Amino acid sequence: MKRYGKLAIMVMAAWACAGAGMHAQAQEAAGGASVWAGKKSSWLALQGGQRDEVFRFAEQYKQYLAVARSPYTATAEAIRLAKAAGFAELTRPDQVKPGARLILPARDRAVVLAVVGQQPLVSGSHVVGTHHDSPHIALKARPVNGAARDGLAVFNTVYYGGIKKYQWANVPLALTGRIDTTDGRTIAVSIGFDAADPVFAIGDAAPHADKELRNRSYTEVFKGEELDPVAGSIPGEKASVVAEVLRALKEKYRIQEEDFVSADLHLVPATQPRDVGIDRGLVGSHGQDDRLSTYCALRALLDLDGAPAQTAIAYLSNFEEVGSVNNTGASSQLLNTAYARLVSGQKGALYSEIDLRTALRHAQVVSADTNDGLSPLFPEASEASNAARIGFGVTIKRYGGGFDANSEYTARIRGILDQASIPWQTHTPKVDVGTGGTIGRFMSQQEMEVIDMGVPLISMHSTFEMASKVDVWNFYRFMKAFYAAR
Repeated sequence: MKRYGKLAIMVMAAWACAGAGMHAQAQEAAGGASVWAGKKSSWLALQGGQRDEVFRFAEQYKQYLAVARSPYTATAEAIRLAKAAGFAELTRPDQVKPGARLILPARDRAVVLAVVGQQPLVSGSHVVGTHHDSPHIALKARPVNGAARDGLAVFNTVYYGGIKKYQWANVPLALTGRIDTTDGRTIAVSIGFDAADPVFAIGDAAPHADKELRNRSYTEVFKGEELDPVAGSIPGEKASVVAEVLRALKEKYRIQEEDFVSADLHLVPATQPRDVGIDRGLVGSHGQDDRLSTYCALRALLDLDGAPAQTAIAYLSNFEEVGSVNNTGASSQLLNTAYARLVSGQKGALYSEIDLRTALRHAQVVSADTNDGLSPLFPEASEASNAARIGFGVTIKRYGGGFDANSEYTARIRGILDQASIPWQTHTPKVDVGTGGTIGRFMSQQEMEVIDMGVPLISMHSTFEMASKVDVWNFYRFMKAFYAAR
């Protein structure tokens, strides 16, 4: 507690009193039972015009999801929105001054955004760390094949992240990403999102002919090498279907077949984000894990007014679904480098390594990532008394195994939530069934103070995840309050 100082201790004490009052009210509402039994849907806590705010925010969120289909396009959209809100790329040390709104891009696939605070970074900062990669199917380096598939050409693929492979069959898929050529061109690829575009699809066996497949296990209804969608079906007069597909791609993008080796091409659902339910209370879309957190972190930062007391940072990383690897993943030095640039901009010629270490040690971090919600069909998959429920607020994750924030930092986060009247809940997976841990562990390794938080999803990691609009809005509200906290 020493590092927070007397003023911070008084503030935390006040928050604790406020939280205790809310706790007592909830217990009274529950007839003296556990406070958790008295929790109500966050929709019932909305006042005045807040319901309209929830739905307006959801529409903007859906517009983002419709564009941010991969880390490449998610980064581009984040930078576009940031520039429209007055952010500029950090190119000179003298830009690092209170109120500056700065962009620190990372190879087009990740980005750090900062609003410089009134106090120096060595005294503290507030970071929301997210990832904007999602499970998908990627094309191999030699992406088109037709062997033993009479009359058809298919894409050769490898799946990315934890998926249930059978969910990707019979779903319209779009191709998105980029191709980089040896002559220095970067070619954006997008096929399948426009209503006039063709789509791609992984075909299934008919029920009349699948007898030999019926004994496959739940996780192997489809195998990895079977996730190959139809890419074409019309042969040329003197060429195979495969040759015709390659010819069409080469003509469309002015490339050679070898250029697919230097390409990042993803197959993702071609469907658009939609409202779910007669009441339109849920957003349904692929990629909400974790572009949901990314959008909330981005919007909260863009909506900050003036210079906060401490520097506010949105860290939008890549590759979390496969271990946060590579030079744009959270296991890299990307965030440390961003901090070094910001701190050295403030310290000038007096900057030293100890300044960077001090800034990192004094940083307070929310590692934001969605979590699975209590399933209406498979409640036995969760331990109900500790599972997060859709529409019941922001989730504080308690995973155990060293992934939990320390108790004093958790109390501080609870105080921010309660002071801003933001509904919250907790989530712990079923013992010996689920586990946890996000990019937060990499920031913890730098001595940063880190807590894992999120909002629950239905059908997590599927082609169509569902989130409550009120949870998304409340997560944004929490992040804005966190950025502004002293």
